[in-house]
Amino acid sequence: MPKSILIGTLITLLPMLAWAQENVTASTVEVTDWKAVFGRIEARDQIPARSRLGGTLVEVSVVEGSKVGAGQEIGRVVDEKLALQLSAVDATLSSLTSQLQNAEAEVARGENLLERGVTTAQRLDALRTQVDVIRGQIGAAQAERNVLEQREAEGAILAPIEGTVLTVPVTAGSVVMPGEVIAHIGGGGFYLRLAVPERHAMYLNEGDTIRIESPDGEQDGRLAKVYPQIQNGRVIADVDVPGLETDFVDARVLVRLPVATSSAIVVPENALTSRMGLDFVAVKASDGTIMPRTVVVGSERSVNGELFIEILSGLEGGEQLVTGHE
Repeated sequence: MPKSILIGTLITLLPMLAWAQENVTASTVEVTDWKAVFGRIEARDQIPARSRLGGTLVEVSVVEGSKVGAGQEIGRVVDEKLALQLSAVDATLSSLTSQLQNAEAEVARGENLLERGVTTAQRLDALRTQVDVIRGQIGAAQAERNVLEQREAEGAILAPIEGTVLTVPVTAGSVVMPGEVIAHIGGGGFYLRLAVPERHAMYLNEGDTIRIESPDGEQDGRLAKVYPQIQNGRVIADVDVPGLETDFVDARVLVRLPVATSSAIVVPENALTSRMGLDFVAVKASDGTIMPRTVVVGSERSVNGELFIEILSGLEGGEQLVTGHE
């Protein structure tokens, strides 16, 4: 045998001789294909706090980022006409009260006169009817006053839900109309909201594990909800992430979604060796001989919590390999 061929053969076999003899199998497994999308940090519910009364906004007690509770007063609207109407109703009540006192006195006088036979029962019934009419007028005026007081109380702007104030589009001193938005409240929990192309909708299942890339490294989230309505060709989904940073709402976060599964041939990392820019595995034949084989490697794959290397070509799956380190 020529000396050059012998030296080349020894160079090829030296790494094999240095390996620890540990046998593994090139496995064909089902792996998850991940799609990278951007999610936005959003509140599940975004509800406007509206003015129920038209008038002047005299006070706004919250700013963007304020925490509020359900039913908390966050501002106040004043309609000056209501105070004038209340004054008019109070004057009417005062007048009617005086008329009632006079009418009741007339009834008492009429009863006394009837006992002495000076007046008639018909006249006394008319006086009693007049008392009932005045009492009815007083009741109507009091009901009108209650309505005005309720309208005045509706000047208080209340937070519809517990959460965080996202926007306050008006300032104190503004003239507002009934139903105008004073603030937007975000509540119901903060999630990563995704807009995924509808062709991937069939692969989205509530409870799936989602990978999130944060400044602190990669972490897992849970697909909490998939909304049934498709908007602009995209499926909307919420991802629940423990410890999600909510200082900046609408911040974008890179998310990887499981969108499909495929078959892949994987081997342990220590089954590979590299020489002269090529990757090799040691294949053990049925007669026990070990021969190197060139392979094309792909990315890392996690299988049952362990990391493997995907083999794109060079193996068919099921081959017996010898692992070890030089």
